[in-house]
Amino acid sequence: MSREKFSPTKERVARACVCCGGQDLERSPAVLMPFIAHRVFDWQPVTIDESWGLSTIRSGHAYSLCNSLYCRDCGFLFLDMRFSDDELQRLYTDYRGKAYTELREHYEPGYAARNDVLNTVIDYIPDIENFLEKYLTFPINILDWGGDTGKNTPFRNRCAAFDIYDISGNHPVAGAGIVSRQDLNLKQYDLIVCSNVLEHVPYPSDLLNDIVQTMCEQSVLYVEVPFEAIMRQEEVALPQGKRHWHEHINFYSEKALRCLFDKVGLDILELRPFRAITGGAPFHMFQIACKLK
Repeated sequence: MSREKFSPTKERVARACVCCGGQDLERSPAVLMPFIAHRVFDWQPVTIDESWGLSTIRSGHAYSLCNSLYCRDCGFLFLDMRFSDDELQRLYTDYRGKAYTELREHYEPGYAARNDVLNTVIDYIPDIENFLEKYLTFPINILDWGGDTGKNTPFRNRCAAFDIYDISGNHPVAGAGIVSRQDLNLKQYDLIVCSNVLEHVPYPSDLLNDIVQTMCEQSVLYVEVPFEAIMRQEEVALPQGKRHWHEHINFYSEKALRCLFDKVGLDILELRPFRAITGGAPFHMFQIACKLK
């Protein structure tokens, strides 16, 4: 299937909105969190003192600087720094595995215990299935794009076939097949899941363009992204309210999502903000079901 692709100009440091392509941006200084800087770039915080011999620079702690960007056109908040494919690979290979967890615990004491909770099955899979079921005709073939092990894939126990495309290299759950980039178009999928992925990628339109190429007329795409706390506040100064960046480098508004999906050729069947409890804590998200236009 050949479709015209929407893709903003790829820049190392974004100067236009990577969601809608708009250039009416407001910026504010921020820091890249030490764990991310270390794992992606091997940049570590340092303490500058007199031994450095820098007469025009004040002594103190030095962290990796970046900018928070806010698009006035679509309400998208994002990190100006855009990671390359190789950098994403370094960040997400063996995601939440031993080396990942040890390094993150070093910078963020207490993370290891939180990681144990994050690695459990989410509690709201029935809510996802209820949201999607009216748009599906069973039996279905499922592709989970960025699905890690597949433990959180909806309908995985009710499907005819279940494949995962993921860069983590983690071992999949029983019954799941692993597909390569080259194999994505060898099978037709009734449900494609892209859950909690678009907040991590440098150019979300590129990922959605790739997914669109795997879809057929009956395919339903389910997308889930966090509805971040700062985006839910009515009285907040953006982007000044965002002073640090971690794994989530894209914060979506509803307007930004609708704009993005329209530009890549997807028709939204339903979009809703949703609040769930998982791991004993509340989690706010956007749930989107869509099809090809």
